[in-house]
Amino acid sequence: MKKEHLPTKICPVCNRPFTWRKKWEKNWDNVKYCSNKCGGLGRKKSNTSQ
Repeated sequence: MKKEHLPTKICPVCNRPFTWRKKWEKNWDNVKYCSNKCGGLGRKKSNTSQ
């Protein structure tokens, strides 16, 4: 599959698009963040709002 045909998502923390990666092959539906940094910020933000 060519790179331009890979699925993409928008990161809810930085609002940037990110594309599918081989390491996310089995859980692409559960991937929410583009990186570990955004994942940490997203979890931190959701915990403080409760």
